[in-house]
Amino acid sequence: MSKIGLFYGSDEGNTESVALRIRTRLGEDRVDLFDVADVTQLEIANYQNLIFGIPTWDFGQIQSDWEEFWEDVREIDFSGKTVALFGLGDQFGYGDYFLDAMGMLHDVIVGRGAAIVGLWSTEGYEFEASKAEIAGEGKFMGLAIDEDQQEELTTERLNLWCKQIADELALEGGAASVVELDD
Repeated sequence: MSKIGLFYGSDEGNTESVALRIRTRLGEDRVDLFDVADVTQLEIANYQNLIFGIPTWDFGQIQSDWEEFWEDVREIDFSGKTVALFGLGDQFGYGDYFLDAMGMLHDVIVGRGAAIVGLWSTEGYEFEASKAEIAGEGKFMGLAIDEDQQEELTTERLNLWCKQIADELALEGGAASVVELDD
């Protein structure tokens, strides 16, 4: 069974917490977890299936660890790799920039050959604009998490999305192998 590399950046711990919750649902035996503050291009290159977690800061800014690693990401060949994205943002406080960092990361890795899975509906979110929204499709480029305004919806969203990507990544056992939690 090939493992999934889950890479995240987190300043205040929310993105790290979501990454840990994803790993628990998909199975710790399936997912290797990495903080982008401590990785190299080679560690990402070792995985065919990847999950990237990135929060958006303030007015559409990239989280600091991702920002420091950004030029490295632009050099990685993602051809033959499948990537699922999750982003954190505040849709009310920063509704004009909701999940922009996820959209920017998506554009970089798709431009380098990545296939994307884990698209997520925009239904149930209230925001003005987002670089992570796929125009005209009613979808985000990955899972949208708002721990500031909709924390009570995070558990259900994680349960559903993890089942979705288990099927899309063709994990052994598919969605049936994903642990649903009430965390």
